[in-house]
Amino acid sequence: MHSITVKDGTTIFYKDWGPRTAQPIVFHHGWPLSADDWDAQMLYFLAKGYRVIAHDRRGHGRSTQTDTGNDMATYAADVLELAEALDLKNAVHIGHSTGGGEVAAYVARARPGRVAKAVLVGAIPPLMLKTANNPGGTPIEVFDGFRAALAANRAQFYLDVPTGPFYGFNRPGAKILPGVIQNWWRQGMMGGIKAQYDCIKVFSETDQTQDLKKIQVPVLFMHGDDDQVVPIADAAMLAVKLVKNGELKVYKGFPHGMLTTHADVLNPDLLAFIRK
Repeated sequence: MHSITVKDGTTIFYKDWGPRTAQPIVFHHGWPLSADDWDAQMLYFLAKGYRVIAHDRRGHGRSTQTDTGNDMATYAADVLELAEALDLKNAVHIGHSTGGGEVAAYVARARPGRVAKAVLVGAIPPLMLKTANNPGGTPIEVFDGFRAALAANRAQFYLDVPTGPFYGFNRPGAKILPGVIQNWWRQGMMGGIKAQYDCIKVFSETDQTQDLKKIQVPVLFMHGDDDQVVPIADAAMLAVKLVKNGELKVYKGFPHGMLTTHADVLNPDLLAFIRK
C-alpha cells in the first residue's frame, strides 16, 4: 500500500499507476469520499498511457483519521508534500467538488514546473457560503443542517445524499443506480467522522478568490447546470472569471456526481483538454 507521512505525522494513502515516465494526472476527490471515486477516470487514462495518481485526503478513506489539519491550507500542504515525494512534473490536477477547491489551493502554491494544467469539476470555488459579498451563495443554515445530520446518524445521512441530490436520482425519470449509492456510502463510512464534520466548514466557508487569481496555468471548469449540491451560478460561472486562462464547459441537465453517471461524456472531454 502506497503512503507518505507528512510533517505533522499524518499518513496520506495514494494510488500511483502507469509508467513513471508518462505525464502524471492527479485526481482530488470530493467530500466525504476517497480516491476510489475516480475509478472510471483512473482506468480510462491509464489505458491512454498516462500515469494516474489519486490520494485519500487526510481524515478520509485510508488516510489517518486525524482530528487536526482539516482546513484547505493543510489539504494543499499535504498535496505539496505528495508532489515532492513523487517528484511530479508537468502534472495535470483534476478535482471534483471539495477536491476542486484543493486543486485551486495547491496549484496556487505549487513550485514552477510541477503543474501543466488544472481541471475543476462541479467545484466549490470561489465560495459556497452566502455572505454580504456573495449574495448568491448557499445559506449557512443548509450547512448547519449537514452537520446536524452527520452528527445524528452518519450512516443514514450517507445514504440520503447519494440517493437524492448528489447524482440527481431525485429527479423525475432518473435512472437510479443502487451500486453507485452503495459505493458512495462505502467510501464515506471509511473515513473519520471528525474530519468529515470539519470538512463541511472547509468546503462551505473557504473563500478561494485569491487562489484562483494566482493560478497561471490553463484551467478547465466543468459543471452540470442541474448541480443541486454546488449550484453553477455561484461557482464555475464566477470562478472562470477569476483565473487568467480559464475555460468553462457547461453540461445541460448533468448532476453534481456527473463524473460517475456520465463518465462516457466527461472522460473524452478531459482527454481533449489535456492533449490540447
